[in-house]
Amino acid sequence: MSVLADTIQRLTALADLEPRRAEAEAAFAELKQQLNQGALRAAEPTASGWRVNVWVKQGILLGFRLGRLEAQPAALPLQAFDKHTLPVRTFTIADKVRLVPGGTSVRDGAYLAPGVICMPPAYVNIGAYVGAGTLIDSHALVGSCAQIGARVHLSAAAQIGGVLEPVNAAPVIIEDDVLIGGNCGIYEGTRVGARAVLASGTILTASTPVYDLVRETVYRAEEGAPLVIPPDAVVVPGSRAVARGKGPEWGLSLYTPVIVKYRDDKTARAVELEQWLR
Repeated sequence: MSVLADTIQRLTALADLEPRRAEAEAAFAELKQQLNQGALRAAEPTASGWRVNVWVKQGILLGFRLGRLEAQPAALPLQAFDKHTLPVRTFTIADKVRLVPGGTSVRDGAYLAPGVICMPPAYVNIGAYVGAGTLIDSHALVGSCAQIGARVHLSAAAQIGGVLEPVNAAPVIIEDDVLIGGNCGIYEGTRVGARAVLASGTILTASTPVYDLVRETVYRAEEGAPLVIPPDAVVVPGSRAVARGKGPEWGLSLYTPVIVKYRDDKTARAVELEQWLR
């Protein structure tokens, strides 16, 4: 374990941080710097899957504990009042991130790789990781600690949920080359496999079963394991009949996501238009 990790875990355990405030603020500043650079991640891929770095999330929560409310001059001319430890992140041209004018905010401690495009207004929270060439469209949200791969398209109003507590909970993970349609919502640690396509309005949560018509199976989140959408899956909003109580009599049905196909050459051609937007 690194010295920074050991320091954060030791400080997190203290009921009173005031006697160690200077040390704690220095540790949090170092954590943010490494998060900004992509050198640290709240979760990271390994040979056997994804690993949650609990101490990173503990460090982010430590920053909230340390922070006092202050005006945020970086947000002017709009007014903003937030924890002094959590300012808006600033970029330079060397970061090679395209921030289109109009109101996008990126919190300090979030990593945006070179080639990322942010269309206004969008919001990226602390601890998030956004891979190279990803497009974050207008009104899209990348929540705290969410992990977004390379060349992902988050369409307008797509919501990628965040998680800080419990600290051992896995964040939402979107792997490389995923296309997420407008008004989609991905929450509660859901993992979307590489090259998957989510049609507009698809909602994925830990309590949402996903019906795979192609492989004739149902995907669910299990105790200690997130909902996982397979690579190349094409997911659309669907419904299933309510078979109990008054459901049949009233003709009721419930929302459910449905995998209708897996990505092929035709699907790939349909999303090639993304390249013209970059």
